[in-house]
Amino acid sequence: MSIRLSSYEQEMLEGKFGWPRQFAMEQIVKVGNFFDAEDCVEIAQVHLMADTESLGEDGVLFLEKLAGYSEEQRQVKVPTVTDPRGIDFEHYKALGQSDAQAELEQRAIDAFRALGVMMTDTCINYQTIMPPVLGEHLAFGDTGSTIYANSVQGARTNFQGGPSALASALTGRAPRYGFHLDECRRGSKIFKVNDRPDDFAQWGALGGIIGRQMNSYWDVPVIELASLDQRPNSDELKHFGAALASYGSTPLFHMPGVTPESADGRVALVDNPQTMAAISKDDIDAFIEAYWPADDVVDVVVFAAPQLSLIEISAVADLLDGRQTHEKVAVIATVSPEVKSAADRMGVTAKFEASGALLLQGVCFYQMCAREIGEAKGWKRLLTNSAKLVNIIGGYGYEPVLASLENCVESAIKGRLVR
Repeated sequence: MSIRLSSYEQEMLEGKFGWPRQFAMEQIVKVGNFFDAEDCVEIAQVHLMADTESLGEDGVLFLEKLAGYSEEQRQVKVPTVTDPRGIDFEHYKALGQSDAQAELEQRAIDAFRALGVMMTDTCINYQTIMPPVLGEHLAFGDTGSTIYANSVQGARTNFQGGPSALASALTGRAPRYGFHLDECRRGSKIFKVNDRPDDFAQWGALGGIIGRQMNSYWDVPVIELASLDQRPNSDELKHFGAALASYGSTPLFHMPGVTPESADGRVALVDNPQTMAAISKDDIDAFIEAYWPADDVVDVVVFAAPQLSLIEISAVADLLDGRQTHEKVAVIATVSPEVKSAADRMGVTAKFEASGALLLQGVCFYQMCAREIGEAKGWKRLLTNSAKLVNIIGGYGYEPVLASLENCVESAIKGRLVR
């Protein structure tokens, strides 16, 4: 069965509105047919992943080809925002990145702007730009933004890679399959959490523990907290969801009494859902302990993945206030341009960087050619409070360690790992 198209969608497919939209509808039809989608949904916004490390020269050339068409043919149809980029133009040389990398980044930015894409450069668009709302259909690419939009805000999107999200931006459509459908949003595995995590690292560890027990993209975990006296806040859910998506390739979770599709404590479930082993504080501690090395060496402390909210960067700055990071340890945090502007205005940036730490905007560490940065700077052992970053960064040649925000700061000050 082929996907059913409206007359407007068929006209785009036939090239009536120019090649960029024709290419985009061809992409949507291929994805829709692969997943047996009946038709398309109209989407409200797009979050586009397209960092230059992934794009490469060929990807940028393709964007420039699209940008060469007339404005009428190339402009995106719905608000489209970008994930973190690969270059902070103020600090890239200090990180060992090259002018050639910066030039490729600028070309990509110029092409995106010609398409009408808003260069928001953030993975926390749901906290800083235009938060999705319950039931809204989206085309989001970043795993952390997707799981947050689906779960915490009750919107509807699949993980959409760069070409797929770009196709949705150019057409205002996405294939109706997967997490756009009620039947795919039902809980399939039930986890009881006996002890509330204490900090962001522990919330991320909880996400990692559950993520490792997901058998497929279609598994939907239901997380039952033992107590709702202190509900998780936005940043805690951000770290939990980002780690769950990273370890489990999971786009959706339900948390009865917290997330909107189970706000009354009830969750739509599949037939015969699995009840999994309860998760305790000991399990969370063991997850974190598994990343700790035998020695206390640390080269770089990174607060990123996801980018920090204004609340988070303020907390880090307060812990660093009046202190100096150790000369042997680099300290980096990444924030969105909007958060950076607010941090500058409120004195947070000055407080943070007075310690010797570096605040980067519009980027995320692992999307910046992190391997090349590590090799250029001689960094190997990386300490972070982000379980998502711990899961990813080993693939770039680092030895990751997971710790609380407070222990990350103390380690940076003392020049060695501190528990």
